[in-house]
Amino acid sequence: MLEKKGNFNMERVIQEFDEVTRNASRVQRETLKKILEENGDTEYLQGLGLRGRTDIDSFRACVPLVTHHDLEPYIQRIADGDTAPILTRKPVTSISLSSGTTQGKPKYIVFNEELVHNTMQIYRISYAFRNREFPTEKGKALQFIYGSKQFETKGGLTATTATTNVYRSHQFKSTMRDIQSQCTSPDEVIFGSDFLQSLYCHLLCGLLYADQVQFVSATFAHSIVVAFQSFEKDWEELCRDIKTGVLSSRITNPNIRNAVSAILRPDPELADSIYRKCEGLSNWYGVIPELWTNAKYVYGIMTGSMEHYTRKLRHYAGRLPLVCAEYGSSEGWIGANVDPLTPPDSATFVVLPDIGFFEFIPLRGMDGCEHAEPIGLTEVQVGEEYEIIITTFAGLYRYRLGDVVRVEGFYNSTPRLKFICRRNLILSINIDKNTEKDLQLAVDEATKLLLAEKKLDLLDFTSYADMVSDPGHYVIFWELNADAKDEVLQSCCDCMDRTFVDPGYVGSRRIGTIGPLELKVVERGTFRKVLYHFLSRGTSVGQFKTPRCVGPANRAVLEILNEHVIKRFFSMTYY
Repeated sequence: MLEKKGNFNMERVIQEFDEVTRNASRVQRETLKKILEENGDTEYLQGLGLRGRTDIDSFRACVPLVTHHDLEPYIQRIADGDTAPILTRKPVTSISLSSGTTQGKPKYIVFNEELVHNTMQIYRISYAFRNREFPTEKGKALQFIYGSKQFETKGGLTATTATTNVYRSHQFKSTMRDIQSQCTSPDEVIFGSDFLQSLYCHLLCGLLYADQVQFVSATFAHSIVVAFQSFEKDWEELCRDIKTGVLSSRITNPNIRNAVSAILRPDPELADSIYRKCEGLSNWYGVIPELWTNAKYVYGIMTGSMEHYTRKLRHYAGRLPLVCAEYGSSEGWIGANVDPLTPPDSATFVVLPDIGFFEFIPLRGMDGCEHAEPIGLTEVQVGEEYEIIITTFAGLYRYRLGDVVRVEGFYNSTPRLKFICRRNLILSINIDKNTEKDLQLAVDEATKLLLAEKKLDLLDFTSYADMVSDPGHYVIFWELNADAKDEVLQSCCDCMDRTFVDPGYVGSRRIGTIGPLELKVVERGTFRKVLYHFLSRGTSVGQFKTPRCVGPANRAVLEILNEHVIKRFFSMTYY
């Protein structure tokens, strides 16, 4: 493992990473052996007949591929207070919750100290490669990070998001100090119970420490975009706070108010400087480097469902590079971005062979066939697409993550992965099969028509497979930054319908078994209401991802969207 004590040694971290990736096949065998030696006497693995064996062949022969649904009963017993070694021998310290934006409710995932250790490991590796390209000095980071609501399970375990579990760990702060990533905001802001108050204070504290900020970051690109959309509205009030040294009356949470007031002092010179800079900006282009002059880059997860926000993020970032963060999930980490100069849409992630045991289901020619045999980490082929299977130190064994990746090359002997999409089909009426990536391509193509109009931009979108109408059809919800002409929106609607090229969809549209695609334009602020809906259910804003398809379990979200529709268009394609 690559964790170091004391001062951070960038070259040493990279050197050790090179060593561990040089013989990934051997490291994978050793990693699986360690996982099984630690957890071989658990109820789950004993029940599968491994009988202490730790080799790959025995593991694959005895342990089936699983989804979260298969492990749910075991995790529920742990949450309910069963302290027997069910999935892991080491104690379960808490329960992590997924965002719940896809399934409509959060999944329970076991969390333990191994996951904390892995998180610090990948943070250090990613920082080492970033810092080699973008050297930072001693300073801070403007981080839009948020704790989430916590509750106690029946068995007395704390249940909260995976990110909050990490922020609560004793290792987090020391690692952030080592990698020059201390947040400009005090803990009371990070763990505040009111998202809007925390967001306002993140911005304020970031301005107070502007000369020390080395980079701007959030877990997801969406959080940075939301932050600067709020800044556009609140900048004058923030300037007043700095000028007078008195925190806005909107901050009513006593813990947040006391913590921020302790560092807020009257500074008319700083306030006037910020005011002049903001007045001089053109439509807020380049606001980040203008106000945070020592920032080297903007950092966060920008792949998958976050791709849509990178255009707006580039607008705010101006000349600063966008650097894509690590690749992982609530279930565990997978890879680090060791090429920070690569643009987000081309980012790849090098798999850490000692962080878990990885297998890959080949997808070419299988059309998602359940019988495709998984292969090992070093057996994957460049240019091919796979579904990832992970085995972790935290009780997941041959767990189908649901992510589709493409192998873009190798770093030493471990693959570089490009995230493609989630495996599950999100739009399907009958024989049609369209993924999140297909939806993104259709929206991107239509957005080109939209952007041709002056000052028009797509703020957010989602979709819905309407099975109630006859015939069923796709519904795409759009939120725009300004009013658009009906003829432009009609063209966008037609374009999206044409861009879905799945043969099952095209054939069904031609014979009328799938109806015309419907574009519904919603009022500005509608997707913010969707965000607030998930926050009210315990999702952290730092973990939030707009659901790209509203499924049956998310009826409340569909109601919010439909309540705020202001225009509707049906595709004229195929007529």
